[in-house]
Amino acid sequence: MAHRAHGPGRAAFTLVELLVVVLIIGVLAAIAIPKFGGSKDRAYVTAMKSDLRNLATAMEAYFNENNNKYATDLGALATTFRATTGVTVTLGATSQTAWSATAAHAASITTCTISVGGSSPDEGVPVCN
Repeated sequence: MAHRAHGPGRAAFTLVELLVVVLIIGVLAAIAIPKFGGSKDRAYVTAMKSDLRNLATAMEAYFNENNNKYATDLGALATTFRATTGVTVTLGATSQTAWSATAAHAASITTCTISVGGSSPDEGVPVCN
């Protein structure tokens, strides 16, 4: 860009040049910000999936240590399972041979579920919607 001399030895940008630079920065920001906005929700979903996998591990350990019975409440798993901050894990239907759970994050509209011991093709795998 051209510089105008203002007095001896001084150079300055014109107002139009400064406006063009600000406009370019604004356009770049408008493109970049939405791409980063989805990162938070993906992180929340990853935390929920991780918590459900950790719950599955804790439930299997409980099953093996307690005469082949799954825990019927999360309190029984307090020493082996703790949800990530912001994630709420709720046990669904549980029996001696099957269980299910749901995870939700306070800052996300997505919820994830997992089930074990049923006839679901996604058994033992967290599924989010």
